[in-house]
Amino acid sequence: MIWCEIDVGALSENMRAFRRLIGPTPILAPAVKANAYGHGLTLAARAFLEGGADWLCVHSVDEASALRAAQITAPIYVMGPIPLDDLPRAAALEVRAVAYNREMITRLGEAGLKMRLHLKIETGNHRQGLEIPSALALADQIAATPGLTLEGIASHFADIEDTTDHSYARLQLTRFNEAHAALRARGHAPAMRHLSNTAATLLWPDQRMDMVRVGIGAYGLWPSAETRIAAALVGRADPGLRPALIWKTRVGQIKAIPEGAYVGYGRTFQATRPTRLAVLPVGYYDGYDRGLSNLAHVLIRGRRAPLRGRVCMNLIMVDATDIPEVCLEDEVVLLGAQGEAEITAEAMAGWAHSINYEIITRIAAHVPRRATRAPAERPAIEARAYRPPRP
Repeated sequence: MIWCEIDVGALSENMRAFRRLIGPTPILAPAVKANAYGHGLTLAARAFLEGGADWLCVHSVDEASALRAAQITAPIYVMGPIPLDDLPRAAALEVRAVAYNREMITRLGEAGLKMRLHLKIETGNHRQGLEIPSALALADQIAATPGLTLEGIASHFADIEDTTDHSYARLQLTRFNEAHAALRARGHAPAMRHLSNTAATLLWPDQRMDMVRVGIGAYGLWPSAETRIAAALVGRADPGLRPALIWKTRVGQIKAIPEGAYVGYGRTFQATRPTRLAVLPVGYYDGYDRGLSNLAHVLIRGRRAPLRGRVCMNLIMVDATDIPEVCLEDEVVLLGAQGEAEITAEAMAGWAHSINYEIITRIAAHVPRRATRAPAERPAIEARAYRPPRP
């Protein structure tokens, strides 16, 4: 009684919108990590490829393996760390990998594995990456190891989404360009440079370089209100991104409670009138944040019903008193539109003191994702055919 409907047509159209925005030259590489930001890994990947994506970005080898098992042949860039013992599997899957430690290069060399690597440059996020001297040393090691290719260099912005003052992001760009110049002076010539996320892709047409790694925007959501403001300030046109996910459940029970009755654990809500509750079979186990307790609304028959009491592990209770026609197993929208009303990821994030990224990615993997339009049988752009390794 809980499911997500994914408009794969919207996902494909979001890719076309980004392609129109960036033009034909940069590689368009949407991130499908974290179960495609909650939208379903293979479902979203196919829709993005149908819409013109060139590469796919994942966090782990497991995600890459799932894509290959689904016969997706496009280039895959693994942005997260790869355990040393998993390097043979990564090489067999023909992924591109981020490089930032010597042990990885040594293990690849000892095993005689082939891999295209992207050196991660530290520019100020201090999450992954190497300062210039260490980056140069690692580039030397890659160049000296047969079978390895330094295909690109990458970095990641720290706060381009969180402010309209992008002076720190500009400093990161400067550091990135300095690292690229130092690598070229050392005799290394990586073919690709990339660090643009959704916000940078929307805001800075002069910094898209050789590839853009769009994340939240691929799913029709803006990174932040600040990004919208910054785009308006510099006259960037709205690309027309469309949210693709609607999270639904059904009314599991309807019950009347008297004025003064308490609702839920901790007795955090007390009815101030005779109340008709609708009990819904969704809770924090399913990714419905406990921070939404007594704050959120859901949609029933196109009208808002406020959440009453705490979010339970598997259940929530909403006040349907003002929706007298509500019936058992009526369809309920937790996130998305129903009729003229809508519960946005941004609204839910505000109630939960979080961000829209977390709202969508925390919808549990066990919740079914259902495509509302089947994508085309063949994606628009694919790489050479991937051949699984022989057993």
